[in-house]
Amino acid sequence: MKKTFDDIFIKRYPTLDLHGYDRNTTVVALNEFINDNHKLHNHDLVIIHGIGQGIVKEAVFKTLAQNELVLEYKLHQYNLGMTIVKIK
Repeated sequence: MKKTFDDIFIKRYPTLDLHGYDRNTTVVALNEFINDNHKLHNHDLVIIHGIGQGIVKEAVFKTLAQNELVLEYKLHQYNLGMTIVKIK
């Protein structure tokens, strides 16, 4: 069984690009994105938060940790501005 984090076809996953978002908008957009994809039965997601000063990345990780639909998440191994998420 192939793990999500090892999948080389990551471009086919639903993606949310948070470049230019602030902390509060990130939380709202991310929760809506997770809920919408849960309803569509998409289990693997890509969140692009960028590297920058880490403000958006911190908000993403905090939101993912608190969301009950999220099973696991991890920074992409080659792109530190992207997080791979597995949801129920």
